[in-house]
Amino acid sequence: MTQSLTPEITNRKPSPDDFEKPAIPDLTNVIIDDGEPVDNLISEKQRRLLVSSLYSSFNVSEPFLATANVGLFYAANKPPLVPDVMLSLEVTLPEDWSEKKDQSYFTWNFGKSPEIVIEIVSNKVGNELGTKLKDYSQARVGYYVVFDPCHYLGKANLYIYQLIGVNYQLLSTNWLEGVGLGLTVWEGEFEGKNYQWLRWCDQKGQLLLIGDEKVAIEKQRADQEKQRADQEKQRADQERKRVEYLEEILRSQGINF
Repeated sequence: MTQSLTPEITNRKPSPDDFEKPAIPDLTNVIIDDGEPVDNLISEKQRRLLVSSLYSSFNVSEPFLATANVGLFYAANKPPLVPDVMLSLEVTLPEDWSEKKDQSYFTWNFGKSPEIVIEIVSNKVGNELGTKLKDYSQARVGYYVVFDPCHYLGKANLYIYQLIGVNYQLLSTNWLEGVGLGLTVWEGEFEGKNYQWLRWCDQKGQLLLIGDEKVAIEKQRADQEKQRADQEKQRADQERKRVEYLEEILRSQGINF
């Protein structure tokens, strides 16, 4: 996809007062973990790739939270949304995770909505471009991304929406200006599987690398530096031997120096 700049999110940053916060939140009967780990291989790997690359390569000064399959609670009287991937900037995790209120993303606790959510389409019944689009706009998520690698929804494999006011607008770019991140579909190998993966990138299109990729690149650089040093040593040895040979010829001719 062609990268270009898009306008900043025009709606103001939500404050804690924007969320439906009960006076004393009662989470007794709220289910934050349904205990159903069943998933397909594509979605599972794709989620880990997106989350791990953020923690490995997203260089921002403020803390952030990147999660996969974590409940997003945005109203006390509504069920949570569970995006495949979620990114929230300038938030800090609680020290103690023993209480239920600290084990999911409750907007009234974090004081804001996430900047980005990503849904990975794995069938034709998820309604990612229908009801979910409306739900995430009500949750005030800045960018809503739908990745459809198997083209269940149509010819496109990537849809990126930006929240303008109270509604989403489909972008024609993969650069998320309000966050300083881009998205691109990259064909390559991840964990032994060659596929078209959704990846984060910078404004120049350079991928945000996972840890293994950074290690591999560093090793390649080290190997290249060693090769350069070995070649330089070889040239120096050859020059030394050439000088010694010439000196030996001169000495054999009675020329001392």
